[in-house]
Amino acid sequence: MSVSEVVNVNQPMCPSRLVLEHVTSRWGVLVLAALLERSYRFGELRRTVGGVSEKMLAQTLQTLERDGFVHRDAKPVIPPRVDYSLTPLGREAAEQVWGLARWVERRLDAVETARETYDEARSRSAPGLVGQG
Repeated sequence: MSVSEVVNVNQPMCPSRLVLEHVTSRWGVLVLAALLERSYRFGELRRTVGGVSEKMLAQTLQTLERDGFVHRDAKPVIPPRVDYSLTPLGREAAEQVWGLARWVERRLDAVETARETYDEARSRSAPGLVGQG
């Protein structure tokens, strides 16, 4: 499938699925969101995005850079200085996923209530069938 063909994320071989996976992954969302604020050096970004390993951050940044969302600016100084920032395309993507992340934060109580209701109903109706279906 070429990019010029009709893109439909519901089609199994649609290339947009991979891009969607990159921007909506746990680390993808958090990196994009952090970079909405300003550019960061690697170590700063790792501290800002709590819990990400050095390896995962490096992979995430490389993937987002390849997709055209992140700009890597390596300055030829000693010690080397590399700054990461959003491209215009990256800013668009970051604003979209950050809106979803903020919505999740605001509605987390409702989600937790729904989970408790679901779990209680499942445990009463079919104790031996939890996890099936």
